[in-house]
Amino acid sequence: MTEPTTILESALRWEREIPNHAFIVQPMGGAFENVKTYTWAQMMDEARRMAAWIQAQGWAPGSAIALCSKNCAWWVMADLAIWMAGHVTVPIYPTLDEETVRYILEHSGAKMLFVGKLDAVWDVMKAGVPDDLVQVAFPLSPEGPYQRWDDIIGRVEPLRDVAEREPDELATIIYTSGSTGRPKGVMHSFRGMFVCTRGLADAIDLLEGDRYLSYLPMAHGMERWLGECSSLYNGKGQLYFAESIDTFVRDLQRARPTVFLSVPRLWAKFQLGVFAKMPPQKLDFLLKVPILGKIVAKKVLAGLGLGECRMAGSGSAPIPKELIEWYKRLGLELLEGYGMTENFNYSHISKPGEGVPGYVGTPYDDVQARIADDGEIQVLSPGAMLGYYKQPEETQATFTEDGWLKTGDRGEIDGAGRLKITGRTKEIFKTSKGKYVAPAPIENLLNNHPRIELACVGGSGFPQPSAVIKLSEEAWKQAQGGGKAEITKDLEAHLAAVNAQLPNFERLDFVAVVPEDWLPENGFLTPTMKIRRGSIEKAYSPFNDDWYGRKEKVVWHQPAA
Repeated sequence: MTEPTTILESALRWEREIPNHAFIVQPMGGAFENVKTYTWAQMMDEARRMAAWIQAQGWAPGSAIALCSKNCAWWVMADLAIWMAGHVTVPIYPTLDEETVRYILEHSGAKMLFVGKLDAVWDVMKAGVPDDLVQVAFPLSPEGPYQRWDDIIGRVEPLRDVAEREPDELATIIYTSGSTGRPKGVMHSFRGMFVCTRGLADAIDLLEGDRYLSYLPMAHGMERWLGECSSLYNGKGQLYFAESIDTFVRDLQRARPTVFLSVPRLWAKFQLGVFAKMPPQKLDFLLKVPILGKIVAKKVLAGLGLGECRMAGSGSAPIPKELIEWYKRLGLELLEGYGMTENFNYSHISKPGEGVPGYVGTPYDDVQARIADDGEIQVLSPGAMLGYYKQPEETQATFTEDGWLKTGDRGEIDGAGRLKITGRTKEIFKTSKGKYVAPAPIENLLNNHPRIELACVGGSGFPQPSAVIKLSEEAWKQAQGGGKAEITKDLEAHLAAVNAQLPNFERLDFVAVVPEDWLPENGFLTPTMKIRRGSIEKAYSPFNDDWYGRKEKVVWHQPAA
C-alpha cells in the first residue's frame, strides 16, 4: 500500500485501517453529556453517501461547491464528500455580510451551498444567496427551505469508487478575510495542502491519542490546516468541536486538548477570566511560593481545560511578551507561528523550548525567507498558492520574478534565523511632520494591559499618532458603574509607559475609549479576530479634530444620541 499523497487519501487510509477508532466528538446542544461521537467508519459512510448524491447532480468535474458553517463534524464530512465527488470546496466564513456572500458565490461559480451550524447573523447573510442555488443543510442548521443532510444520506447508497484526485489538482478556493477591499480567492492544490500538513505534523510531533478542540473558523486557512487537515492526516487522535462561545470553557474541559491553538485576543480573555476569580496580585504571590506555586499553576490550567496541553500556539496577530511570560509561569509555553492564506500558513514556527517573545520562529525545513530591500518579508514555500482565482494580474503582482511570495508584511531576521514581524507595508501612515509610523507594534504595546481588549493606532495627517481603544468587558462595566476616574488614571499611566518605549515621532497624543463592540458581525473585526483598520478609521476619523483639540490623554467618546 503506497503512502498517501493527499489529505483525502489519508482519510481513506484510516477508514480502511482503523474503522472503529472514535475520531470526532460533536456537541449536540443542551446538556454537557449530549454529544455524538463518530468513528472513522461512521464518518466516512456519511461522507460517501453525500458524495454519491453530489455526483448524481451531474455537474462538470472540478465544479465549485460552497460551504458555510461554524465548525462541526459535518464541515469535515462535507469537505471530504466534495473531494470524493470530484469537486472543489469553497468555504464561506459564517460571519459575513450579504454583499460578500453574494460576491463569493458568484465569483466562484458555486453550483451548490452547504448551510451549516450558524448564528442569527445568517438571517442577514442568506439574502446574498441566490434563490435558485441548490442548498443542503447540516443537522443543527437554521430552519429553512433546504434539503436536509440526514434525509439525503438516509436514502442514498455510499459512493464506492471515489474520484481519483491528482496531487496537482485544485482542491479548494479560500477567500481571504478581506481586511482591506474585496476578498480574493486563494487556490490551493491537494499537493500543497498535504505537504504543508505533513511538515506541520513533523514539526510539532503529532502523536497517537492527541486531542484537538476546533473552534477558530475552518473557513480560514489556519484552522483548516491545523484543525481539519492535521487531524485527518494524524488519524489516530481525536477532533473535538465547540458548541458555542457561551459553552466554550465547558467544551475545553470536555476535550482537554493536548494540542491547542488560539489568537492573542482569546489568550488575553482566558487570563482575564482567571483574574476575575483570583486577583493578579494574589495569584502572583502564590506562584512564587515553592511547591504551592506549582500546585496553583496546575489548578489554574486545569480550570481552563488546558491541564493536559503539551503544545499551545498563538497566531493571527502579535501577542504581548508579558502574556507569553504569564502563561509560561503556569507551565504552558505559547509558541508563535507565521503564515498566510497564500502559502497555506506554511512559513515559520517556534519550536518547544526555542520560542522567543516578539519572534514568530524560524522557517520550516523546506521553507526559505528573506527580507527585500524595502523591508518586506518574502517567502519560498511548498505551500504557495496556485494563484488567485480569475485574477492573473493580482497573482503575478504577488510573486517576485524568481517565484517568492511577497507577503506585504515588514520584518527583521536575527542571527538565529528567527523572524520578527514589524508591521504591514500598507498600514504604515505619515504624520503631518513627515514621519512614517507602523501601527502594529504600538498596538501590541497598548494591548498588553488587562483593561484593553483591542487598539487601533492612526493619525495620518496629524502631528502625532493616536489610538482608538476598546476596553475589556469587565473594565467597561466598571467604568459604567462609577469607576471611570480610576480607569482613566490607569490608562494615563499605561499610555505614559507605552510612550516611554517609543521614539518621539511615534508617541501617542491620546487614546480614545469608544463604547461600540468590535465584532466580525459589525465589520470591525475579520472572522479571525484581526481589526479591520479601514472600518475602524472610517467610523472614528470624523471625531479626530475634536479629540485632538481636547488636549486630554484619555478621551471618552460619547456618540451622538
